[in-house]
Amino acid sequence: MSDGGSRRETAADTERLEFAAVILAGGSGTRFWPRSRRAQPKQVLSLDGDRTMIQNTVERVKPVVSDGQVWIITNDLLAETIAKQLPDVTAKHILREPAARNTAPACGLAAFLLERRSPDAVLGVFPSDHTIGDVARFRRVVRAGAALARRTAAIVVLGVSPSRPETGYGYIELGAAIDPIVEGGESIPVRRVHRFTEKPDKAKAKRFLRSGNYAWNSGMFLWTAKTLVDAMREHQPKIAELLEKIAEAWGTPKFDKVFAELYPQCESISIDYAVLEPRSAKGEGRSELYCLPGDFAWSDLGSWAALHEHVAERTESHNANVFETEHHVEIASTGCYVFSPNKTVALVGVKDLVVVETDDAILITTREGSQDVGKVVAELKNTGRHDLT
Repeated sequence: MSDGGSRRETAADTERLEFAAVILAGGSGTRFWPRSRRAQPKQVLSLDGDRTMIQNTVERVKPVVSDGQVWIITNDLLAETIAKQLPDVTAKHILREPAARNTAPACGLAAFLLERRSPDAVLGVFPSDHTIGDVARFRRVVRAGAALARRTAAIVVLGVSPSRPETGYGYIELGAAIDPIVEGGESIPVRRVHRFTEKPDKAKAKRFLRSGNYAWNSGMFLWTAKTLVDAMREHQPKIAELLEKIAEAWGTPKFDKVFAELYPQCESISIDYAVLEPRSAKGEGRSELYCLPGDFAWSDLGSWAALHEHVAERTESHNANVFETEHHVEIASTGCYVFSPNKTVALVGVKDLVVVETDDAILITTREGSQDVGKVVAELKNTGRHDLT
């Protein structure tokens, strides 16, 4: 791909070719305990309005994808719930992983399935449990990324400009700027990827933030089916061989049996480690890795504290209390999140608490401590209380 002299791509180019959305929905449901459980994780909960997280995700991508080209990668525990929540998604496109194998086999499986029929189809990979504040901007950036993904063997990641020294995300070190892509009358900037960086410690995260040359890895990617298939064959040949055999069985009576036998043999590895990092090792000029700006009010809602922040910002009440209760009273209290939909809850002289009540459990922590809610789930499992996980 040439850095200069190439014509700018537009929406009309994107519409000519097939676009499929692959939505990753196999989460285990620990960070929003006690509301989230193994069979009711974050993506099937209504945390941000009336619709569930996965319903919002599908609604966002629908205008971008080709008809009938939404694919869901999930598991047996969630498949029926997701099918009920997404009645417009083709049933056979809700794939049930026989074993959890992280994002590389999941993304790769969709690519191998689609590559057999339409190798030039663009695949957009989207987590099922993120929030996007500016949906119109999100769609413009995705369309621009799809146009870029079709050029040579481009791999496109959406990177979010960091607002704090976050240690829970991987980072992208940005490289040279190339020609922008015009989409919807807007010029979408494009940067080469210099390298991907693992989740940093606090000191390194502060350095990344100060430099202004890093982005959070949002976990959203665009590539053609052929590009990802070729990348999996190059960087993960053992996984690729298994996925190819599974794809060969697609549409035949033996698919379920082959899927159940071979998929668990795939290494459990993220797409970052499996493809993106080894690809970036080729060097900025040869890797064909590009980053588009995720400047559309993105959040992964990774904790109760993040949910409080998200709701408070949306309602422009930044340090206020957030209540989901039948009735509430607040006296000299700030920055709390309370979920108890059938009770009256009173807060008196408290600050930055998280209180969540369900039929069988109550969580009480601080906003800062809510990062560790997953430890509660681990402890419940260790003590045999699987009914609460």
